[in-house]
Amino acid sequence: MSAVTVRVPAKVNLQLGVGPIRDDGYHDLVNVFHAVSLFDVVTAEPARELEVRVQAAPHSRVDVAGVPVDDGNLAAQAARLVADRLGVEPRVALKIRKAIPVAGGMAGGSADAAAALVACARLWDDREQPVLSRDDLMEIGADLGSDVPFAVLGGTAVGVGRGERLTPALTRGTFHWVFATADGGLSTPAVYGECDRLRLEAGRTAPWPSVSEELMTALATGDAKGLGTALANDLQPAALSLRPALRRTLDAGRDLGAIGALVSGSGPTCAFLAETDEDAADLAHALDGAGVAEQIVRASGPVPGATLV
Repeated sequence: MSAVTVRVPAKVNLQLGVGPIRDDGYHDLVNVFHAVSLFDVVTAEPARELEVRVQAAPHSRVDVAGVPVDDGNLAAQAARLVADRLGVEPRVALKIRKAIPVAGGMAGGSADAAAALVACARLWDDREQPVLSRDDLMEIGADLGSDVPFAVLGGTAVGVGRGERLTPALTRGTFHWVFATADGGLSTPAVYGECDRLRLEAGRTAPWPSVSEELMTALATGDAKGLGTALANDLQPAALSLRPALRRTLDAGRDLGAIGALVSGSGPTCAFLAETDEDAADLAHALDGAGVAEQIVRASGPVPGATLV
């Protein structure tokens, strides 16, 4: 096989509940993941050695200057893990075209890793009965990061533990989103650290997170207004502490008609839910005119995870 191309979606956390720090340094989480139609595309081609090339997707204003092109890139690490499991040399060129914001709280790096897992497995294991199933790739992905297995799976799912243990969630209909990206990213470890600091400063004990029944009911019934009310992110206060300007973005989205608004994951991208596709188009136009974000992007969800093109 000469080349394999995989398309992989961004995610928004409909609920991100952050519990106490565990002995391994991670936090116990409840994560309701939702894959949306904003995609990176990864192509894997045979090469003499492992190499990574990154570029912004056409018509995208994603800044890829800071994306590593060595083993610091999760996609490169994913390729090495697949090669190790299959007993082959990781001789592959990975071409990554990015539309998902970098360090934007939408799991772009994890998405690229998931795409590389699927692409390299197909490139090196092109048989009717492949050695590595999608479940195997999700298991491998969990070693790379908590968001990687979901990027393989897609749809809507509840993640527990570090977020890597997934259960698909019943979801009816399509939900319409507008994303407001920021100039520059936020470090996920820094946001978690700020979350811990704020809790300590306030004398608060980290709660044990649980899944919101209201949110799950809204998903199962396709109730956009109910979903908008139930959106929740325990990392949002920390993201706003590190990037106070995000308050203006969130306030603008609510004032302009969003039925739900929150910081996506560790930020700094802000996610706004609209009731219909037409409402999303109107909201995107109004936010663009308000000048409160680097870029305004529309998307819908749920969508499938990493998919061969």
